[in-house]
Amino acid sequence: MRPSIFIRLSPRVPVLRCCIRLMAAAFAMSAVFGAPSAQAQSIKVRFAYVPVVGAAPLFVFANAGWAAEAGLDIVPVRFESGPPAIAGLASGTIDALAIGIGPIAVARARNLDVSIISAVSNGGSGFVASPELADFLAPGADVAKGFADFRVKTGRPARLATLPPGGVPTITLYHWLFVLNHVAREHVQISAMGIDAVQQAVLSGAVDGGTVLEPALTIVLMRNPKLKMIATANEMFEAIPGVVIGISGAFARAHPGVSDILVKLTRRATDFIAQKPDVAASYVQTIFGGGLVDPAILARALTSKAISFAPDPHAIEEPTRRMLAYQVQLGDFAQAPSTLGLFDMTSYDRVAAQ
Repeated sequence: MRPSIFIRLSPRVPVLRCCIRLMAAAFAMSAVFGAPSAQAQSIKVRFAYVPVVGAAPLFVFANAGWAAEAGLDIVPVRFESGPPAIAGLASGTIDALAIGIGPIAVARARNLDVSIISAVSNGGSGFVASPELADFLAPGADVAKGFADFRVKTGRPARLATLPPGGVPTITLYHWLFVLNHVAREHVQISAMGIDAVQQAVLSGAVDGGTVLEPALTIVLMRNPKLKMIATANEMFEAIPGVVIGISGAFARAHPGVSDILVKLTRRATDFIAQKPDVAASYVQTIFGGGLVDPAILARALTSKAISFAPDPHAIEEPTRRMLAYQVQLGDFAQAPSTLGLFDMTSYDRVAAQ
């Protein structure tokens, strides 16, 4: 009887083998990305971001198709700064974030259920000076004396532009001026404005200098080669965190395994940016100017010395505490938000151990 059974099934053997191969492929995909990849319906992740190069890994793994392969449907939602993105998370319209660490720390301190699962980038900006101011801030020059001499020559303090209070470029500027270089406050006049406004103010000569985020930093230096980058964010405040990946606690609990997937995708994307910045630039092009920014410019921004991509959240724990403590001195907080529970290293450590 058994031989006859095998005879009857033999025409179906190729079909069975095909099914086995498909099942094996699905199992392999599940092993790499986690259980959601095997689901018939992908998991939608409404992802808040701020249009800076530091958020580039999000757009690499979304636009390269890796997230879809892993069972995630990434829906990018643009915000001009971190606090409105946090408001979206609090209202339940945002599931995850690729923004600066400061607003997430404040939100966590105010009992919003959000955690950082991965670092993304450090720095991300640089201080750019007009030719007139740059003459007083040559490499190796005494920065405090340079600003003092500029005021003597021009009869006015140097006009500087930066982002509103709490932004990483603003923190780095104040730290560089007043902590590292002891510049007299009467020698500078600092104005807060939006990302695009800083870029335009620097390019138009409306200010003598400003902290400019990538890719605007690369763009302004290309458009006006007489402008000079005086210091990068990491030179102004050592190892200052830039963009991180945060996730809603409710969303993470509703979709077990998604945090691991996002960590894996972020690690893969940061490696890809380092190895193939030209290709990565084509994936991040959609963030800026409706996709009109030349990918060659974005490739330069991705490899700028003003930014570094590193996904390990352990590396930014101590710099985050230092940054928040300094913000108390700036008047951003009455006391530094606690970092207790701010970082959830579980997914990163699990992925790194694989």
